[in-house]
Amino acid sequence: MTTLDPMVSVCIPARQGSSRFPGKPLANIAGKPLIQHVYESVSQVPHVGQIIVVTDHETILNTVKDFGGEVCLMAKPCRTGTDRVAAVASQLTYDVVVNLQADEVLLHPGLLNDLIQPFLASKAEIGTLKRKFSAEDQRENPSMVKVVTDVQGQALYFSRSPVPCWRDGIPAGINDATWLHLGIYIFTKKALQQFSEMPSGFLEEAEKLEQLRALEHGLPIRVWETRHESLRIDTPEDLAIAESVLLAKQTMS
Repeated sequence: MTTLDPMVSVCIPARQGSSRFPGKPLANIAGKPLIQHVYESVSQVPHVGQIIVVTDHETILNTVKDFGGEVCLMAKPCRTGTDRVAAVASQLTYDVVVNLQADEVLLHPGLLNDLIQPFLASKAEIGTLKRKFSAEDQRENPSMVKVVTDVQGQALYFSRSPVPCWRDGIPAGINDATWLHLGIYIFTKKALQQFSEMPSGFLEEAEKLEQLRALEHGLPIRVWETRHESLRIDTPEDLAIAESVLLAKQTMS
C-alpha cells in the first residue's frame, strides 16, 4: 500500500441488506467481490494510512479477512453510513476520516486525492467532491445526486432533482450547468462526532441524503472538483458494465 506521509483513515461502511440490491458488497465482478475492488482501489491513494470496512454481516466480515483487509463487525443499527463511521471512530488511527461507500470503485487514485489533499491544506471540517456530468450520465436519474455551491465552494444544497432549474432555458454558451455529487466525504473526527449527535433533519428525510443534516444544522461542507471517474454500483444491472470497464482497465495496465 502506498503510504506517503499517512494522515487519513478511510472507512468503508458495507451493509448486507441494501433495499435495491441485497448482498451488493459481495457481488462478483471480474472474479472478485465488489468490496475487494473498492478496498484495493483505495490502497493506491497517497496519504491513506488505514482502510477499514465496517459491516453488519459475518459473511462480509469473513470475505474482507480472506483478502487481507481490516474489518470490524458492528451489529448496532445506525441511521446512515456516516453514523456507522462515527460509531467506530475509536478504532480509526487518524484524526481525518474519509467515508467511502462500499459500492464506489475508484478508477484512478487521483479521485480520492482530489478530496484529501485540498482538505488537509484547508481549515474545512467536512468536505466532499463534485464533477461535471458526462454525456452518458442521466441528469434526471434520482440516484445521481446533484450539488450547487457558492462562489467559495461551500455547498448550498444537494438534491436528487436537477438543480438549478433554468426557468427560461439554459443560456447560450453554458454547456452544462449541473454538477454531479460524489458520495465521498471527509471529516475531522470532531465534526464527524458532531454530525452523528445531530437529529435527522426534515430535508435529510425528504431527499434521503444524509449530508443535508449537516447543512440544516449549520455545519458547512466544502466541495472540491474532480475530473476522475468512478464506478458506482446501484443495481444488479450495473454489474456487467462495471465488469467490462474493470477488465478493460486490467488489460491496459
